[in-house]
Amino acid sequence: MTTVPEPPTTVGAAIPANTPHAVSVMFPKWQDNIYYEEGNPIVTSRMECGYPRFFIHPFIQKLCTRLLSKYGKPKESAILFPSRKIAERCREFMKRYYSETETVRIVELKFGPYEKYPAMPIFMVVFPEDGFKVAKQFWQHSGDILSSRMAERCLEVLDQQEKEEQEQEKPLPMGNRGRYARKKQQSPELPSGEERQVEAAQYVEERYGRNLPIEFADQAKVALRRRIAGILATESQHIQDYQKATESELESQRALQGDRGIKGLSEQDVYLYPCGMSAIFHAHRCAMAALDSSRKSVCFGFPYTDTLKILQKFGAGCYFYGLGEDKDIDEVEAKLKSGERILSLFCEVPSNPLLKSPDLKRLRQLADEYDFIIVVDETLGNFSNVNVLQHADMVVSSLTKVFSGDSNVMGGSMVLNPNRKHYQAIKAHQDTEFEDLMWCEDALFMERNSRNFKARSKVINANAEALCDYLVDHPKVDKVFYPKFVCRNHYDAVKNPSGGYGGLFSMMVKNEKAAQQFYDNLHCAKGPSLGTNFTLASPYTILAHYTELDWAEEFGVSRYLVRVSVGLEERDHLLKTFGNALNAIDV
Repeated sequence: MTTVPEPPTTVGAAIPANTPHAVSVMFPKWQDNIYYEEGNPIVTSRMECGYPRFFIHPFIQKLCTRLLSKYGKPKESAILFPSRKIAERCREFMKRYYSETETVRIVELKFGPYEKYPAMPIFMVVFPEDGFKVAKQFWQHSGDILSSRMAERCLEVLDQQEKEEQEQEKPLPMGNRGRYARKKQQSPELPSGEERQVEAAQYVEERYGRNLPIEFADQAKVALRRRIAGILATESQHIQDYQKATESELESQRALQGDRGIKGLSEQDVYLYPCGMSAIFHAHRCAMAALDSSRKSVCFGFPYTDTLKILQKFGAGCYFYGLGEDKDIDEVEAKLKSGERILSLFCEVPSNPLLKSPDLKRLRQLADEYDFIIVVDETLGNFSNVNVLQHADMVVSSLTKVFSGDSNVMGGSMVLNPNRKHYQAIKAHQDTEFEDLMWCEDALFMERNSRNFKARSKVINANAEALCDYLVDHPKVDKVFYPKFVCRNHYDAVKNPSGGYGGLFSMMVKNEKAAQQFYDNLHCAKGPSLGTNFTLASPYTILAHYTELDWAEEFGVSRYLVRVSVGLEERDHLLKTFGNALNAIDV
């Protein structure tokens, strides 16, 4: 089982500590989160990293700065993307939401092939400095982001090129001049003089069976897609074993309906994306391609923030039912009966951060009767706990979370239900539009991390349930949001027989001061993200809705809500940790 690292304690430290591509960052005090949201350098200047859709990774920032110095003009800014299609979509987005659109341009660059790595196309969208905020919104909402590992390799190529240019400019020593003189082979100089450390880390990853060599990236993606489809007969530790599975063996797994209980489902129905929000963004694009794109969508339940933004800003707009309760389904049905046609309905099972689950069976019946598409985000439930694909046209997930667990790689997935009416139309769209943009190194890390996904999920389920059972009866806790206590009938309707209630919960104490005291005295990792192998807490509403706190309150999302993602720590240790933090409340 995974060893749980000790959390860092200093503001801005990477979580996990000393992890160059970490996807969370330490905010040890409540006030640190407010400083971050306000852009206060007390916090922002000390950040080693952040959640990559919100805080552009330092490697990407450095690469962008160097490219802009070569191809930009004074008072221009830029943002980098991994494909031309994405760059063009960013430019189109800026045409809608930025006034100086005539000055937005795309610069195309290509790095490599480099050593064992494939060619790395980079598309730089360049614009006046005041356009960065709008371009960053596209980066955040769409999730079609550049991999920090790919940016790291591009920096190595730049360093190598610059070194070679410097060598060419130097006069050769007298004894080496002439037709037989040979230039010494140079190894690339890594940023910050870290060459030896990076080489050692790569050696350990490959030599001791943690990560496979880069040559296995394509096979890793196949293994990931089969694992996500739930059609692997075993949880093998080695990708070579996956490749031994014959097509007839895989077909027999599909006939048995696999882990997801969907007959005919195969890895060909699974698509990998740079992150979970990218999968949601492209699910919306699929729906618009399959049906009449002039229809509005429905956002059902209070979702993670960017899902709603995607539905509002791309396409015809959406109807928002923020409570996501049975009476809201009544309203949706009434709207449909009145003649309104909708494109799609997006929901989460359970929702983030209130852990509500909708009545999927009833929603499916409406979708079949009134011809709209259902997209379910299963990130919090995860397919080892819940079977939501049976009611959906598409299921999306952030692989960054519990599927990976190690908090060191981004990824997302979309799974199509092959038995739904609009499957062929969605498939046809994907056949022409899908781009495989999961960087090869990210695929290797994701494959390695997810090998023990099911075993970790069971431990996390048990830890979270024990902790919530303790908290729900604690005198200093006002409310616990957890699928066992919230909309349980709807969650249980899709819960697998061997599944649990997941590893995420939210809690509220008496007031904001009590929440601050609790948070400040909670000894665990504290920052954005969830689904990590270690317990991770955050004042969710402060981080996700700081500029719209009153609006969030309307849907029961309190400004002093604390969201907790439970990890693999010893259960007694977790109970003691939370008990000590609650004892620190003196208001």
